[in-house]
Amino acid sequence: MITDTHTHLYSDQFDDDRKEMIERAKNAGISRFFIPAIDSSYTTKMLALEKDYPNDVYLMMGLHPTSVNENYQEELNLVKNWIDKRNFYAIGEIGIDLYWDTSFLRQQQEAFKTQIQWAKEKKLPIVIHCRNAFDEVFEILEEEKGDDLYGIFHCFTGTLEQAQKAISYNMKLGIGGVATFKNGKIATFLHQIHLKNIVLETDAPYLAPTPYRGKRNESSYITFVIDKLVNIYDKTFEEISEITTQNSKEIFGV
Repeated sequence: MITDTHTHLYSDQFDDDRKEMIERAKNAGISRFFIPAIDSSYTTKMLALEKDYPNDVYLMMGLHPTSVNENYQEELNLVKNWIDKRNFYAIGEIGIDLYWDTSFLRQQQEAFKTQIQWAKEKKLPIVIHCRNAFDEVFEILEEEKGDDLYGIFHCFTGTLEQAQKAISYNMKLGIGGVATFKNGKIATFLHQIHLKNIVLETDAPYLAPTPYRGKRNESSYITFVIDKLVNIYDKTFEEISEITTQNSKEIFGV
């Protein structure tokens, strides 16, 4: 059993072949797909995906940092309404992104902190998006740290020191296509991170692994990530699949 802990299966990029793409993934052994939220414009598609694949798809709810702008309070209210209304498996993806725009940093910080607190209230994990913002993310995690704070540091691309710091806040590291890149720095130190701290993800349709780098990613390509971890950890394909799926169960509770 293989788990993709982060895949945007509702993306417009899959509109022409979503059924076939998901079938390819299931044929490759991926049977658990965790679906992060971005903002309210995707909610209807997420719910439709869950309806079509009730035994395979697990939804998160949250406001992505790049969707934080002037009306972020309105978006946060919608997030709160949803998590009060029904079950989700995580609050995510949430965090701070300073790659495209730094003008809403304060609002991103507020949205991140608020959603962490909601996760604690609901006893849910968080799934963190961090881009060009490790210091800012760690600052808030330091304020909120505790036994009730846990989750996944999605698409981890930091240093060994940053990896260890993330783990100290009860975070698993989400490892995907970047680990297969020729210049993917995390592959140089991942062997120093215990496999119990790792979960697998694709972030499809983004960040396709080698040999599909630069093309549309899909959940079936997670097998290339596993192949990379087989070499790094000197484990079998089945062992990597089993351990990382068990790690995902510890986080999501399912």
